[in-house]
Amino acid sequence: MAVDAKLSHTAAMILQAIHIGYLYGFSVMEQTGLPSGTVYPALRRLERDGLIRSEWEKQGIADDEQRPPRKYHKLTRAGEQAITAALKRYPLLAKLTPASEEQLA
Repeated sequence: MAVDAKLSHTAAMILQAIHIGYLYGFSVMEQTGLPSGTVYPALRRLERDGLIRSEWEKQGIADDEQRPPRKYHKLTRAGEQAITAALKRYPLLAKLTPASEEQLA
């Protein structure tokens, strides 16, 4: 995806959530208020377009916490450029900030 391509507001919200530290799908849903049927397909598109990279956590970590493994997402260089441009286009995205440090843990 070209850096100057305009992201949808939804895609920009998801990138901003990842940018501020919400790195797996459910945490992105909680932060943005978007439903799973919106977030997970968008994450796949953002990865396909080269704006994020994804990696599954080790099974042992999930087992220790008695939950399914999480797929963690990280912005690529193109994703960082895209969120910078999106913040100019959608200035209210900057208000999407962590409510507390505990939520990121």
